[in-house]
Amino acid sequence: MYKQLIVFAAFAAATMGHAQTASAPAGPAAPPAELFGARESVQQIDISPDGQHVVYLQPGPGRSTIVYYSDLGANPAPRVVVRSAGLNERLRSCSFVTNDRLICRITGMVEVDTVRAPFSRLVSLDTDGQNLKLLDQTSSYYDSRLRQSGGSVLDWLPGSDGEVLMTRELIPEAGRIGVLAVRTADGLAVDRVNVRTLASSRVEAPNRTASYYISDGRGNVRIMAIQGTRGPSEQLQSGTTYYYRTGNSRDWRAFGTAADLMVPLAVDPTLDAAYVLKPLNGRQALYRVKLDGSMATELVYANDRFDVEDVVRASRGSRVVGVTYVEEQRRIVYFDRDYAALARSLGHAIPNLPLVDFISASADGNRILVRARSDSDPGRYYVFDRASHALNAILIDRPELEGVTLANVRAVSYPAPDGTSIPAYLTLPPGRDGHNLPAVILPHGGPTARDEWGFDWLAQFLAHQGYAVLQPNYRGSAGYGDQWLQQNGFRSWRTSIGDIDAGARWLAAQGIADSNRMAIVGWSYGGYAALQSGATEPGLFKAIVAIAPVTDLQQQKDDARGFTDARNVAEFIGSGPHIVEGSPLRNVSAITAPVLLFHGDRDLNVNVVHSRRMDQALRGAGKHSELTIFPGLEHDLADSQARIQMLNRISAFLAGALGGPAGAH
Repeated sequence: MYKQLIVFAAFAAATMGHAQTASAPAGPAAPPAELFGARESVQQIDISPDGQHVVYLQPGPGRSTIVYYSDLGANPAPRVVVRSAGLNERLRSCSFVTNDRLICRITGMVEVDTVRAPFSRLVSLDTDGQNLKLLDQTSSYYDSRLRQSGGSVLDWLPGSDGEVLMTRELIPEAGRIGVLAVRTADGLAVDRVNVRTLASSRVEAPNRTASYYISDGRGNVRIMAIQGTRGPSEQLQSGTTYYYRTGNSRDWRAFGTAADLMVPLAVDPTLDAAYVLKPLNGRQALYRVKLDGSMATELVYANDRFDVEDVVRASRGSRVVGVTYVEEQRRIVYFDRDYAALARSLGHAIPNLPLVDFISASADGNRILVRARSDSDPGRYYVFDRASHALNAILIDRPELEGVTLANVRAVSYPAPDGTSIPAYLTLPPGRDGHNLPAVILPHGGPTARDEWGFDWLAQFLAHQGYAVLQPNYRGSAGYGDQWLQQNGFRSWRTSIGDIDAGARWLAAQGIADSNRMAIVGWSYGGYAALQSGATEPGLFKAIVAIAPVTDLQQQKDDARGFTDARNVAEFIGSGPHIVEGSPLRNVSAITAPVLLFHGDRDLNVNVVHSRRMDQALRGAGKHSELTIFPGLEHDLADSQARIQMLNRISAFLAGALGGPAGAH
């Protein structure tokens, strides 16, 4: 089985051929499914240290991905670096190390016996696609276990001329009888690596129990996370223990445990402190903890309604300049005065695109790569030159939608059965008065995730088709504090599903929706919620669409067997009556609405068996069910043609179930 992994890893690195051109965007006259189903044209982007070039990923035909390198000067025509066919591997990101050298991350899947397991690899290559090198430890036929995560960049070491600090998963060899040079190193190590020559020096010895490290951005490892294990099978525990170093010592000191609920995010070397998330009055707040041995702690930022989500950096791996959280819209509070002033200036320059992110910057900080977007604009990329105060547009996220009238998104709230106010987002068809419309409830996945204000391609497609779309942040969603999370959307499914169903009744009571023409559409946990709503409130929805849904809670626990997180999954889902009561597969007899299912057969988040069993059970019970399996696709269905096919099928299905077309715009 290890030989097979070597073949896949080599394929991921060595068979990426050159492409000639990017796929041409569809014109405004293209059918709606083609406009909205096309994947975003910029999937990851970075600016070079000299600020003269960008590198970005763009989808090619089917599931392929192309890496482009573009000059920001007089000759902006993009040049192809490499491409991935997306069959056994996917390009996920490419970033500059130097002006002429990149690091790219590739993910893939390997089949061991009957189990599919994901893997990731880091490769380095020139900006012309040449001199490709694998940065992770080279696989061996005698590896004692499967190498999944080869490593990750820990510190980009600006100014080091081609060196990075990276973690490497080191795996010992076994079964090499009579060979003296057998690899024995075992665990997660940190190496300083030259990305051109692969010359390296060991910074941290391999540690079998370490799960990740945090550096200070200057090449010094300051924090280590240890994931607990239990039993001879080394099953992961849910708790993590953190350790830190003072600036003048190599000794590890206790920083905190999961019981302390203090999670380190970044280290500020100037302040000699770590930024951490820690609960305050039931919400996640941002604190700063000194790493000088005193562990002196001070509150940096807290919000009395919403969880702090993360810190904001000036550029990848560099200093912390702010904090972000989501209320009705995403907010960023800048600590850095220059960035705060820059954010205000850009807000005035592009007032119709209020969601502004600083993605990366040149080494001198003069040229900044900016993304700006809104609810009705998928996103535009700019380069801001601080010296000249020039803001130049360079790329757009979804060129297919240029000239298409998109819908506005409005934050609303409605009462749950127990009187709790449930936050949600309402998207109405462009140009419609919002009265007596066919409607779609669109619950998010997770369940410990959330929707936020902005562009959503699936919600926008449905609104374009004439549907009112409601996206509820039901209890079980993230961002609203510990009490809102409940136990989680599976253990507390009655509360979560009740909140979702209440949104449908509210739409009808407000006169926005025609109660006889309401459907529910969901992806992942959202698909689970769609099916479970159909089982618990038959008749509320006239059509159910579930994409990659969990359908049986016991099946979800069983699917984790053989993986190190099996116990964590089992504990998250729990045991008891809700395993049967909260599983749509066990309650198909109650479902009356027609069901439409979609699933990729290489989905590692939710096994395709969930949809197959659900379809069989519904058909066996005499119910209306249709299932589309997408061969070779994962949970996100990252293939424009597959998404277009899915949107066309959803459009026809909803029109038939709700009594005719909604009236597209």
